[in-house]
Amino acid sequence: MALQCGIVGLPNVGKSTLFNCLSNAKAQSANFPFCTIEPNVGVITVPDERLNRLAEIVNPQRIVPATVEIVDIAGLVKGASKGEGLGNKFLANIRETDAIIHVLRCFDDPNVVHVDGSVNPVRDKEIIDYELQLKDLETIDSRITRVQKQAQTGGDKAAKLQYEVLSRYKEALEQGKAARTVKFDTKDEQKCAHDLFLLTNKPVLYVCNVDDKSAVTGNSYVEQVREAVKDEDAEILIVAAQTESEIAEFETYEERQMFLEEIGLKESGVSRLIRAAFHLLNLETYFTAGPLEVRAWTYLKGSKAPQCAGVIHSDFEKGFIRAEVIKYDDYIALGGESQCREAGKIGIEGKDYVVQDGDIMHFRFNV
Repeated sequence: MALQCGIVGLPNVGKSTLFNCLSNAKAQSANFPFCTIEPNVGVITVPDERLNRLAEIVNPQRIVPATVEIVDIAGLVKGASKGEGLGNKFLANIRETDAIIHVLRCFDDPNVVHVDGSVNPVRDKEIIDYELQLKDLETIDSRITRVQKQAQTGGDKAAKLQYEVLSRYKEALEQGKAARTVKFDTKDEQKCAHDLFLLTNKPVLYVCNVDDKSAVTGNSYVEQVREAVKDEDAEILIVAAQTESEIAEFETYEERQMFLEEIGLKESGVSRLIRAAFHLLNLETYFTAGPLEVRAWTYLKGSKAPQCAGVIHSDFEKGFIRAEVIKYDDYIALGGESQCREAGKIGIEGKDYVVQDGDIMHFRFNV
């Protein structure tokens, strides 16, 4: 499922360092703006201990984890909405992503220049917010010009609905609010809103890039960010990108864990970030387990059994008959599929079954 998170931020906030840690792709990391000009795409493995637990029982030939795509996008500067810097390229690249990982510089370092001369993560956030809001307002105004007359003078219900949705977005954006703060009640309104593909309507995760000493507890910069986003529908994650790059240098899992324990972390910021990105995209995982492979399959939260079957192959969805479902906890507690069958723990589900995160699935189909 090719959904993407775009890593954005001002130049020199640690985007490319973080991206390198995530994907092992070697996006150039240099101490000047615009060193990342073309967006780098990394396909990232999603850490999931459940796969290992299943593999211990099944002993498969291979384990196939879920993945998520991360895109490292060039740094943005003031005036991007008017084409300043690499603004047009930045805005085009971010429009193609499904969610935003917004990296904010929350560390002091005289050796790393700041494009605006001083460290202020709230100001940095507002710069990008403002540029994205301006671009969304431009989109809204052009759409309103096209539908306003039809909505106000004609009997076109679709035009009237679109005009009402556009007007609510325009009001919020002119108040300096993101489009995602506007909530719609009906499915028709929600579909109309989604089809506008506004930049500030994308889900966002704020990543506070801190110094090594603040990796566990955060710092005053993080608290400033937390206060600034308290009314947004957004999450915050604390990561020390430089520390993460050091962790990535260790060759074995044991060495990495020892290093993490020494600095007071249970797991790396990269692992937490990948899972947060997965959640940000509204994704969940079901499993298939057999002697050939134990595999994690990615689907949109709320999907029904036929759609999840189609993730494996379109024929599975077209010819869907039923799904055999074992709950993960039952599979682990009883020790495998045959034991679950004997205990009556395999559910037979039809087309209306909403797949749950962690389900072990077996699909029956006929094409």
